[in-house]
Amino acid sequence: MLMRMSTLFVRTLREDPSDAEVPSHRLLVRAGYIRRAAPGIYTWLPLGLAVLRKIEGIIREEMNAIGAQEVSFPALLPREPYEATGRWTEYGDNIFRLKDRKDADYLLGPTHEEMFTLLVKDMYSSYKDLPLSLYQIQTKYRDEARPRAGLLRGREFTMKDSYSFDVSDAGLDASYQKHRAAYVRIFDRLGFDYAIVKATAGAMGGSKSEEFLAKADVGEDTYVRCTTCDYAANVEAVQVRPAAPAPYDDAPAAHVEDTPGTPTIDSLVDHLNTAFPRADRPWVAGDTLKNVLVVLKHPDGTREPLAIGLPGDREVDQKRLEGQLEPIEVEPMDETEFAKHPALVKGYIGPGVLGEEGKSGIRYLVDPRVAEGTSWVTGADEPGRHVIDLVAGRDFTADGTIEAADVRDGDACPNCTEGTLESARGIEMGHVFQLGRKYAEALDLKVLDENGKLVTVTMGSYGVGVTRAVAAIAENSLDEIGLCWPRNVAPADLHVVAAGKDDAVFAAADALVAGLAEAGLDVIYDDRAGKISPGVKFKDAELIGCPTIVTVGRGVADPDNQVIEVKDRRTGERQELALDGAVAALSAIVRG
Repeated sequence: MLMRMSTLFVRTLREDPSDAEVPSHRLLVRAGYIRRAAPGIYTWLPLGLAVLRKIEGIIREEMNAIGAQEVSFPALLPREPYEATGRWTEYGDNIFRLKDRKDADYLLGPTHEEMFTLLVKDMYSSYKDLPLSLYQIQTKYRDEARPRAGLLRGREFTMKDSYSFDVSDAGLDASYQKHRAAYVRIFDRLGFDYAIVKATAGAMGGSKSEEFLAKADVGEDTYVRCTTCDYAANVEAVQVRPAAPAPYDDAPAAHVEDTPGTPTIDSLVDHLNTAFPRADRPWVAGDTLKNVLVVLKHPDGTREPLAIGLPGDREVDQKRLEGQLEPIEVEPMDETEFAKHPALVKGYIGPGVLGEEGKSGIRYLVDPRVAEGTSWVTGADEPGRHVIDLVAGRDFTADGTIEAADVRDGDACPNCTEGTLESARGIEMGHVFQLGRKYAEALDLKVLDENGKLVTVTMGSYGVGVTRAVAAIAENSLDEIGLCWPRNVAPADLHVVAAGKDDAVFAAADALVAGLAEAGLDVIYDDRAGKISPGVKFKDAELIGCPTIVTVGRGVADPDNQVIEVKDRRTGERQELALDGAVAALSAIVRG
């Protein structure tokens, strides 16, 4: 393929777009890959489509290699299948809903579990038809409340979603591992640094779940890894190692004390160290039990208060909390909601009024560190008073536990006894998880097993963010002067610049480009003449970011020693090649 800059539908920019928040967004717009059509919605230009199609090609090759078969569903979907699984309600405001002229409800597909399930139900009925894996690469729609970061969080995006169908759990495990291995090959070929981490399945349901995260400072996902073992997990999926139950037969009795002017953890700790000093060590924030009130907004619109108890040196991580409760949304408890529960004393809330048996009746969940036998200082449910030596299991019992406290560098690894956790940020690029029978049961997908008995099919779900991959790869490889694509996904193998006004320069460049195209290489050829200076051409080439930049200029003036300059965009290394034989030499560079 040959793309001539003189006719290519592209316009490069010298200034950053005003709405761009991250480097990949700025450069993809400036280099002429995408243009904004509306918030979170982008038009793909020829250069952008070239990258997108190469990514799709890699994904197709690897999916086909494991025997998955490609299908394509409509984007406009009926309400009924999503009603059957409960997701018409669960998605809330996150989906685009519309009605046709007959007043029937439709949605723009955010994901297609229901449609895949119904398609297999329609066509297959025997265990002999399974295992089966189907996939599609298709546009999805989600009404993001805050679309941001260009292609990283949009309202319209392309995703590869695939699903495996098996008769048994053992079959699901095999399908899961096959897809996981395919994903490793896909992301290795896409050419960016990534981590595989334990994850939650969220609203999708299911059991085993892992994410493939492109390592990037601008990533919205925080994950942790162990400094000693191979443990890695999205913070939403980290499970704190619970404290071991402790005996409390000899523990002192709980006692309520006056603690005036101590509505915060810091003020309480200062007061404790002054008025009630410990013999063994000073009081610290981790000795206190903080009770945080939130409101859960269920998909059907109902609202439920919830109290979360956690050590006073920790904060509730909103994203981590929502990850445990998805699709339920979480809001802080405001003054209006607080007033509905007169038993709550702001700044001095304790377990006494919480839980099913408490005066407030508010459900009470605690951090796993609040284990049986642990002793705490917490609110006494009276203004200016706290209770000391309150023992979990003896003096109060929670309604359950929840993983909602923030995860910090230096926390103990949940997987080994020696390591600690360190955090990093990433962009979610892929997600593999075992759906199990959730959707098959909801939509009655069953087949006859080898004994002639109807059994419910078990499913796996596997997604790759295709448009997001464009941004993630750009983010992982760009530099201060422009994009810098890995060769596998670059819009072209070579960017040839005719740098000069002499006819001899353009004649040599034309001949070289014709030879390269004939050799099967993809070439961007800057053949612009007139007032376009070599400096502008070089800046555009560096901005566009093909892996190899070839300059045809003054070096071809000497008919007895014609040379061209070849620059490696990633390393900046330059070399001269003889024009005679350059097609073969450049082909060797491109093909490794």
